[in-house]
Amino acid sequence: MTPIVLAIACLLAVTLGYAALCAGSPFGRCRTCAGLGFALTHDRKGRPKRGKACRRCKGTGHRIRAGRWLFNRAQRIYRDGTH
Repeated sequence: MTPIVLAIACLLAVTLGYAALCAGSPFGRCRTCAGLGFALTHDRKGRPKRGKACRRCKGTGHRIRAGRWLFNRAQRIYRDGTH
């Protein structure tokens, strides 16, 4: 195989894998709070305690994946355009 065909095959595999991931698990862990839903603070003795709710995920600990967000947006545009 030529390198171009191999590169296209690899990109296709990665794209289809990410599409399957977005379909099977549309939400991932929030990067800001690492999926906890809140910030960790420490008391005076150094023990961790719960802080404020995360602003990015609004305390859920989940975020929508970029691929799923794009799919939802495309689906909404298509649905609004055909009705």
